Order: sequence, then C-alpha cells, then structure tokens
Amino acid sequence: MNTEYEKKLGKQIRTFRESRGLTQEQLSARLQLNNCDITRSALAKIEVGQRHIYPDELCLLKELLNVSYDELLPKYK
Repeated sequence: MNTEYEKKLGKQIRTFRESRGLTQEQLSARLQLNNCDITRSALAKIEVGQRHIYPDELCLLKELLNVSYDELLPKYK
C-alpha cells in the first residue's frame, strides 16, 4: 500500500469534484445512482487517502467527473 499515492489520488478527486461545484453528498449520490455503493463518509475517506479505491469506483468517478485517467491519476513517483 502506497499511502502517499492514495493521498495524491484523493486530492485529485477532491479537486475535480470541487471544480465541478459538487459536494461530497452530491457526488456520492450520483455514484449510488450508478450502482456504486459509496457513502459520503466513504468518499471523504477516499479524498484524504484513508480508504482504498476499487477499480470500478475509479472508472465511474472518471466518467462522472468527465476526466481522463491521465488527468485523474497522479504521476507515480
């Protein structure tokens, strides 16, 4: 587990969410409407790197935030 990378990824997600004017509650509701069971609390933990993100969650976040994987995923160093 690379906690620094997870924190960077979470920060990217939060940045894109905020730039689209979405609250954690709104984004988690959109995820749930698309059969991805993430609560607001779980999303908050992802954004600060305290919870792992699963591939299906990452894929749906990419779609809902309308970003590419290159934009969403921080460079691995």
